Amino acid sequence: MDDRTERDSLGERQVPAHAYYGIQTLRAAENFRISGLRMPPDLVTATVLIKKAAAEANVDAGRLQPAVGLAICRAADDVLEGRLRDQFIVDVYQAGAGTSHNMNANEVLANRAAEILGCPLGAYDVIHPNDHVNMGQSTNDVFPTATRLALLAGLAPLLAAARALAGAFGGKAVAFDRILKVGRTHLQDAVPITLGQEFGGYEACLSRAADEVEHAGVGLLGLNLGATAVGTGLNAGPEFAEGAIDRLRRWTGLPVTVAANRFRVTQSMGDVLGYSGAVRRLAVELGKIASDLRLLGMGPRAGLAEIILPAVQPGSSIMPGKVNPSVPEMVNQVCFQVTGCDATVAAACEAGQLELNVMMPVIAWNMIHSTTILREAMTTLRERTVEGIGADAARCRELLDRSTAVATALSPYLGYAATADIAKESVRTGRPVRELVIERGLLAADALDRILSPDEMTKPGIAGRH
Repeated sequence: MDDRTERDSLGERQVPAHAYYGIQTLRAAENFRISGLRMPPDLVTATVLIKKAAAEANVDAGRLQPAVGLAICRAADDVLEGRLRDQFIVDVYQAGAGTSHNMNANEVLANRAAEILGCPLGAYDVIHPNDHVNMGQSTNDVFPTATRLALLAGLAPLLAAARALAGAFGGKAVAFDRILKVGRTHLQDAVPITLGQEFGGYEACLSRAADEVEHAGVGLLGLNLGATAVGTGLNAGPEFAEGAIDRLRRWTGLPVTVAANRFRVTQSMGDVLGYSGAVRRLAVELGKIASDLRLLGMGPRAGLAEIILPAVQPGSSIMPGKVNPSVPEMVNQVCFQVTGCDATVAAACEAGQLELNVMMPVIAWNMIHSTTILREAMTTLRERTVEGIGADAARCRELLDRSTAVATALSPYLGYAATADIAKESVRTGRPVRELVIERGLLAADALDRILSPDEMTKPGIAGRH
């Protein structure tokens, strides 16, 4: 037969005979033909881990028959090993709280477990999606727990990507340490800086942002599994939460715990919002750096051209030989998207009402999506751009010598007004500041050389007095 008949509280439906999902998943798939997007693999993995942990905890508590519990665990292992993933078919934009996703998991595991026991798909009298797979649980504690576990699973790779990128900038900071260039504020010439100092700033920005992400991740460790519908733990059993969460801790290697206040974690997605804000900060720091790389590399003849970005692809369909900063442009777009995801998360977190936030599916998808694309963007930027960046030291020096910003180092010796007058004449005539100072007899040449040396102008204090 092509179909099997299943029943729920709304009536009967025909479900594809070989589908491991059931009637509630089918209804959700028909109701929510919205985006074509499916729940992220990490969220599916986390949900199935929860179901396996719950089955073992319920067997230990004497509530679930060992044979049934073992079959559910074996079914869960199938999914964890990569099988049956195509059976998770519910759209990201679905009924509130993620009930459809939870039932999708319950039905797939119930049907696969029944099959393991030698029964046909749909044999819910043997293993039922709600009575057995969902025993001691509610969507309202499963979905928040799955969201946290999925985000925590992605935390270490995200931090590794951020810190590797920071390290790549640190390596360039060392390599470019002796390259003096003009600094810029307001997009105008400012006092000198070394290219190494500039890149060292990028390293520090990313490192600090990564630290903030790591700190925010700590807030995700408290789980409300066992809280069931509103936080009271009705139908979960007194040992359920500890038993299930202990298994999750051992299986994932994450130091997860029972939330200190399960009502808070059921009511609020504030911890996820805090994590989203930290991820947004990392994206903002990264986006600014990507924009700087585009500016510093602009040219090759009519721009700053102080650095040389690796060529990764032709830059134009009409202009032969043109090469664009393609990777930093991609990074900017990813950072804009992460900011948008954070805005969605913030709005959805605020929309929680009373004992539950029903907007969890869109929160989970946006958070996992943003951390995934940000991680990959940072890795790509490091591998395809930063590690291959070169410096044009001659161009940096040329622009510095043409700039009046070096005059700032003379202000302690000549006074602000006299220095400003020299700077204005340099702009008007195009003559170097050094030449004008010597012509006016304001300082000796050797004193000027000492004051305007790279070491002096890029250290704290008065240039020439170190």
